[in-house]
Amino acid sequence: MAIAIIGGGISGLTTAWYLQQAGVAYDLFEASDRPGGTIRTQHHDGYLLETGPNSLQLSDDLRDLIQDLGLTEQLQDTAAVSANRYVLRNGHYRKLPGKPQQLLFSGFFSLKARYHILRELSRPAGPANPNETLAGFIRRRFGQELVDYALNPFISGIYAGDPEQLLLHKTFPQLAAMEQAHGSVLKGLAKSGGGQRRRIVSLQGGLQTLTDTLAQQLAHYHSGKAIVTIIRQSDGAYQLHTSAGALPTPYSAVVLALPAYAAAALLKPQFTPEAAALADVYYPPMAAVYSSYPRKAVTHPLDGFGALHPKKENRYAAGSVWTTSLFPERAPTGEVLFTTFVGGAQYEEQARQPEAAQKAAVHQELSQLYGIQGQPTGQFRYYWERAIPQFDARIVPAHAAAATLAEQCIYTTANWLAGVGVPDCIRHARRLAGELASH
Repeated sequence: MAIAIIGGGISGLTTAWYLQQAGVAYDLFEASDRPGGTIRTQHHDGYLLETGPNSLQLSDDLRDLIQDLGLTEQLQDTAAVSANRYVLRNGHYRKLPGKPQQLLFSGFFSLKARYHILRELSRPAGPANPNETLAGFIRRRFGQELVDYALNPFISGIYAGDPEQLLLHKTFPQLAAMEQAHGSVLKGLAKSGGGQRRRIVSLQGGLQTLTDTLAQQLAHYHSGKAIVTIIRQSDGAYQLHTSAGALPTPYSAVVLALPAYAAAALLKPQFTPEAAALADVYYPPMAAVYSSYPRKAVTHPLDGFGALHPKKENRYAAGSVWTTSLFPERAPTGEVLFTTFVGGAQYEEQARQPEAAQKAAVHQELSQLYGIQGQPTGQFRYYWERAIPQFDARIVPAHAAAATLAEQCIYTTANWLAGVGVPDCIRHARRLAGELASH
């Protein structure tokens, strides 16, 4: 019997691709009329807007997939300035140290903070604690200032999360492992060669090129086909139902490539405890506001990837990506484009404000922080009611539920299990496809 994959985002598409390469029968069902899930590229009057991830770290698995799809020639690297990352401190943007060894020699942190960093090398390892949060770990190892001005903006900007809630062993287990193995995170980074940034890329025409190409090369991709019920039959096979009724083909296994809340709705009739655990996963709301200005109207040099706002600075937005500093062609000639993120776990109130209010507030904040004169030449907004899954205490029972379901041949590959990054999802989906093909 074939394998059913439900969900046509990057995880479902990648699973299908590698099953197809292995000669395993499958059907991939996507409820909407387009593939890609949260990966979506929009074009508006000369602007290229990514309403999901703006760029990707080029992992080995992502490189292999791009090569297999014949897209290598369409890879786009970010401009060299992307290595610079800025953080707001005392109302001004300051460059964040790019490597762990620079923490001690950069003027970004106070002398007291640098003393705490130096002491980390000799501070004994604490007991392993599966309930320790990211903020608790960094505070214990490095002190409060690094929590406020390094960890907090990073977690808010990348994960839309609150480091006081996210669990260390679910988000960065390698840090806990370094402490236990080497007695020091910095020693562990030095011995592993860690701290080096991966190549940051996009594709010509935007990241949707990747998911569109995947869907086009799948022989059994079914768009506009929403699965509403999964029924396990007496022989152990699974019957899938759409709103029009049961599909004729039984499946030996089901792969859920869905957000946790969507998977919960499908599972609830027959797998009620597992569905309840998945339904509890927290997805905070978020909006992306895209604002373009004449380059000559912006006094800031914009010589970096973008800038993040620590919660301690009490700003409206979590920060902005300087989109045209990375990819100049994403706005008309002579303009600069900011992608500003509003919302997440620490900014829920701002996320749910009306679109007009958000655009006005973002413009006001950008004007103040970047020395901008005049109004935007273009401004757009995209809103997610449920953005990025949070790896807090609620993710633990959800992961346990996924393991229980796998024992019954219902497998999961999605960012709430694999990790929130696209490369994480590709790696997890590829590994799952390999395991299914070997059965």
